[in-house]
Amino acid sequence: MTKEELLYLLALQRIPNIGDISAKKLLRNLGSAENIFKEKKSNLLKIDGIGMLTLKELNNVSYMDEAEAELKFIEKEGIEVFYFQEKGYPDRLKQCIDAPILLFQKGNIDLQRKKVISIVGARKVTTHGIAFCEKLVEDLAVLNPVIVSGFAYGVDITAHKAAIKNGLQTIGCLAHGLDRIYPAVHAKYREQVEENGGFMTDFWNGAKFLPQNFLSRNRIIAGLSEATIVIESAEKGGSLVTADIANSYDREVFAVPGRPTDSQSKGCNNLLKQQKAQVLTSAADLIYMLNWDLEKKKPQQQSLFTELPPDESKLFETLQKTGKCEMDFLAIESDLPTFRVASLLLNLELKGLVRPLPGKQFEII
Repeated sequence: MTKEELLYLLALQRIPNIGDISAKKLLRNLGSAENIFKEKKSNLLKIDGIGMLTLKELNNVSYMDEAEAELKFIEKEGIEVFYFQEKGYPDRLKQCIDAPILLFQKGNIDLQRKKVISIVGARKVTTHGIAFCEKLVEDLAVLNPVIVSGFAYGVDITAHKAAIKNGLQTIGCLAHGLDRIYPAVHAKYREQVEENGGFMTDFWNGAKFLPQNFLSRNRIIAGLSEATIVIESAEKGGSLVTADIANSYDREVFAVPGRPTDSQSKGCNNLLKQQKAQVLTSAADLIYMLNWDLEKKKPQQQSLFTELPPDESKLFETLQKTGKCEMDFLAIESDLPTFRVASLLLNLELKGLVRPLPGKQFEII
């Protein structure tokens, strides 16, 4: 894809009333984005779904100006751009009718010959849900899958962190551009995610935070993956939308069952009751249902963090003695400043040695 063609594709992506499905129809008929903008009106009107309102927008030069500004941002930030008709665009996503014509990516993502699964669920995840997610990813690590999620609170960030801990690639699908991280509190994980995978989105920089953006983001989560796993969900929630999209793509969906009285299990239980998902109680269920071959895989030895830097070692030993403990108390007990303790705890968390708990407490895993 040439720089000039990318510019026209960006402008096409910007035009109202031309979604990804309509854009693909135009590209199939005319061969390139540049041809779309230069084609005669009479010929464009012959294409099903293209009316005078769309033609008027195609003649609006402001979209080309916006595309030029976005292209400068892409070049400045070193963002990779994948076009749905070219090599490098994720194969599974390419099969989805409403997949974006352009996909923006940052990090070190390699999906070639990889098993890819999505893990989604409640933002207000329970301690049981966290433990299940961590154990699931740990048990799947022998197969070296790529873990996809939405980088949100709860199950999402738990899945990303578990992937990093087990040396797996992880992809955060964003509902905004690559100029920011939302929620902001997760910015501290950005570097580790980019080192162990990266971020994908079809939104431009500066995109507004709109509810529909998150629903749009979910089609990428479902489309990238061989299977989507819902760990916890209330009766209504974004993860259930992701499950529905995955079903519409003819992908496997799994749900973790819970007690009927648990509010965060209602969504999963309903998926199972409505036969929209298969039961998942362990990694073995997933491996069996997806027919993944374990015998030919060599187990990967997980790194043991036996040699820690002095301050990390000191803090870890303090936490061993105190058990579950608040950050401020840890600072006092270890004789380290609070700001330093916060940084050290993050390092230990990413190494899979400690985990945060409600109430700003931490404990050893």
